[in-house]
This record gives sequence, structure tokens and C-alpha cells, in this order.
Amino acid sequence: MLPFPIDPVPPLAGLRVVEAARVLAGPFCGQILADLGAEVIKVERPGSGDETRDWGPPFLDAQRSAYFLSCNRGKKSVTLDLSQPADRQALEALLARSDILIENFRTDSLAKLDLEAPRLLQRHPRLIICSISGFGRTGPLQDVPGYDFAIQALCGLMSITGPPEGPPYKVGVAVTDVWTALYASTAILACVHARARSGHGYAIDLALHDCALAAQVNVAQSYLTSGQVPPRVGNAHLHIVPYQLFATADGYLVLAVGNDSQWQAFCRAAQAETLGRDPRYRTNHQRVERREELIPQVAALLRQYSTQHWQEVLTAAGVPHAVVRDYAAVFADPQTQHRRMTLTVTDPQGQPIKLLGHPFHLLGAPLATPTLPPRLGEHNADLTALLQDSTLTNRSPEGE
Repeated sequence: MLPFPIDPVPPLAGLRVVEAARVLAGPFCGQILADLGAEVIKVERPGSGDETRDWGPPFLDAQRSAYFLSCNRGKKSVTLDLSQPADRQALEALLARSDILIENFRTDSLAKLDLEAPRLLQRHPRLIICSISGFGRTGPLQDVPGYDFAIQALCGLMSITGPPEGPPYKVGVAVTDVWTALYASTAILACVHARARSGHGYAIDLALHDCALAAQVNVAQSYLTSGQVPPRVGNAHLHIVPYQLFATADGYLVLAVGNDSQWQAFCRAAQAETLGRDPRYRTNHQRVERREELIPQVAALLRQYSTQHWQEVLTAAGVPHAVVRDYAAVFADPQTQHRRMTLTVTDPQGQPIKLLGHPFHLLGAPLATPTLPPRLGEHNADLTALLQDSTLTNRSPEGE
């Protein structure tokens, strides 16, 4: 029992978000806010909409690819042709009835459409504007489009990803977009909190390049601290040893020895007490410095037995480790299912559709009921009704 009554509505209920953004970073941010209860209205181009609708196969139907399904749950879709004055006026009227704008227009498009943040705040002084671009709204690259693969190359991430020999690698998911979406949702919610105190809106300028660089944490900081460009270490860790992928007798296993006591526990579990007593490897600092001589010894130990054997003995010894799973194994795992990382929604015909879940688990309030990502322009009639209601301007959801 909680010492207070559970809220009847999700945490962001009452907030209206206009998402004039395409592809992944902006839409994923909008989906986070929708999961937490905000009303998210996705503004799309008539006829084509967000290009990820066509990024497949696989597809749910002619308008919704798996890619689009992954980042547009819980939203409404309206279509506006912003090259037309009437539709620009409709957008202005919608913004007057909304709390947050997420946009990823090019800089020249913002000027042409009169949607630059300072001018928008003059017309809508309580609006929170989150602008997402490849390199930000300032600086010599402000007009250059940003794409995840290019950002991964430019921000240094590819230089540290992949085997020591051969070409650099990108991460298998568009992580620079996802990181930016997470930073964006955090900044938006901070501004919502600040607006309750100040009474005015805010403009947020987020760049994929900035967010991707900030998210490289200890590796990027290592360069700033040492002045040395970090090498690629493949499936190893730059600062912890042994902390990498190893071959077993019949597969692969991640060994994640994070401290000196775990090192001793591993050596006991591997029946390698002599290695554990070796003063050259007693501390992580020593093990990192002697990586080249130590790792072959550990690799030889792991190759002696099966993956199942190592799972059993390392679990008993309390040594962190993991097998490498594919998606079939991940989604079949009882822990994944218990945490509801697959959501089931129904289409208008009542057919169940599986969607990737969200990681939020709250005590004290419900989350939004998940709904199927919308068809293009599915809520145009709702927009017309909303704009005809003259009582919904100058929104003040904090009750000021």
C-alpha cells in the first residue's frame, strides 16, 4: 500500500505536444512524452508523411513500416502543407493551443516558414520549443543536414568501434538519434518544470553531434585527460580488464570482471588460483597495463569448457557474465516478458499488433494506454474540431 492515493491520470496528462519532426530523434522524443501521458500531435506532409513510413520491409500495412511503428506509438497524425498560407495559419493556431513544439526543420526552412524560435516565442510566449538538428542552430555547420551514420563518423564514435585491425564500425542502431531524443525529453521536461515558476516559454537547441559526443562519456574524457587518442579495442573495454567477449569451447561469452574481488572470484571459479595470486595482475590498473599478456591466458581458460559450464560456475561464483542472444532469445526471455518489453495493441479491426515496449515502471500514477501508431492524416478531423474551439488558447496546464 502506498501512503497516498494513486493519481488517476499519467504524469504528463494535460500537456499537448506538436511534433513537426521526421525520421527518429524527434519522433522518438515525442513517443517518450506520449508514453508518459502527453497528447502528441504529429504534423506530416500530405501524401507522403514521415519518410520512415516507407522504410521497409517489414511493413504492417501500406502506410506503416516496422521502423515507423518503433517511434510513433500513442500519437495523432494530422497533415499540413506548410508551403500553403492556410496550413501555416492552422499550425499557428495549433501552437497557440499547445505547450511544446518538437521540430527538426532545416535552418533555411525555419526562416522561410517564419518558425525561428525567437519569433515563435514572440507570438507564443509560453511555448516550449525543442529544435533538433545535426549540428545545432549555430556554428559553421548549422546548415548541414545530420544523418546518424555521418554523425557516428564525425563525432568520434566510429573511431572507437570495431576490431583493432580493419575499418571502423558503426553501432548497429541509430544511437545518435536515440541519445538526442533522450536528451531532448529531459530538456523539455526541465523547461516544463521551469515554466511553472517563470510563466514563460523556452527554446532548446539540440544537435545530434553534441549529444553523441557527450554520450561517449569516459572514452571522450580519457582523451581530454591524457591527450592520447584512444584505440579501437573491439569487444574489450578501454579501462577494465578482463571485460570483453571470449570464445568458449562451443560459443561465446561476455566476461565482465569489474573490480579486483571479481577477478579473484573468476580465478577461483576457473581453477586458476595461481593466476589469481600473480602480483602482476592483482589490481585493475595492473591488468589494464598488462592487457596484452593477460588476455591470452584468460582466453585459453575460457576455451576449455562449454558456454553452459561457464554460465553455471560463474553464476555460482558471483562473476558478471552474459551469453550473446539474438532477438528471438531476447523476446522469449522470462525477464523481458515480465518487464512488458513487448506491448500488444489492437488495430481498428480488433487484430492484435505487437510493438516494442517502453522501459517506464511507475508507482503512484498510470502510464498512457499504448495505441497503434497512426495512419497518415488519421486525426485531421480532430484537428479541425480543436482549432474551432476558441477556449483552448493561451494554455496554462500548471494551473497558474
